[in-house]
Amino acid sequence: MLTQILKYIFGFILAIVILIGGGFAMALYFMNRVSAPPPKPIYANDNPVVKAQTPKSQTSKTNQVSLEQSSPTPDSQATPQDTPKPESSPEPLLPGAYKARVTWKQGLRLRKEPTADSERTGGVAFNQKVIVLEESNDKNWQKIRLENGEQEGWVKSGNVQKIDEQDDTQTAESTEQ
Repeated sequence: MLTQILKYIFGFILAIVILIGGGFAMALYFMNRVSAPPPKPIYANDNPVVKAQTPKSQTSKTNQVSLEQSSPTPDSQATPQDTPKPESSPEPLLPGAYKARVTWKQGLRLRKEPTADSERTGGVAFNQKVIVLEESNDKNWQKIRLENGEQEGWVKSGNVQKIDEQDDTQTAESTEQ
């Protein structure tokens, strides 16, 4: 009978220890989950982060040969290739378009739409040559394109000055000499 009482007391103490240990383990688990910082939120106006590409691991020649002989995968088709840029030949300007030079000392911001609240699409440096394509209905904005054709957008009117073609060619000839 004494052994039965000892077994009962030992079982009761063991059950209490298991309950306390389990409770402590659960508390640690939830505390660690709660204390971990959440991932950074991504908003619509944030710039996308470009992940650096990891270098491919070196493979043996036999693996490379077998990969070349196998059918192409989407990854192998997705690698961009440099395309040769066409020679810069003077393109005829659209009717109403003219060449101009930026006169604002700090340069200009290119906008997507002809409003100050519009999204920025790039910038133009002081004294850079541009092509004025059109003006807004209220004449407060001008749509321009960089002379090399890389960027296009809207800028405030009065910040560019029209270039005379004759003056432009004379300036180019004098800089070459």
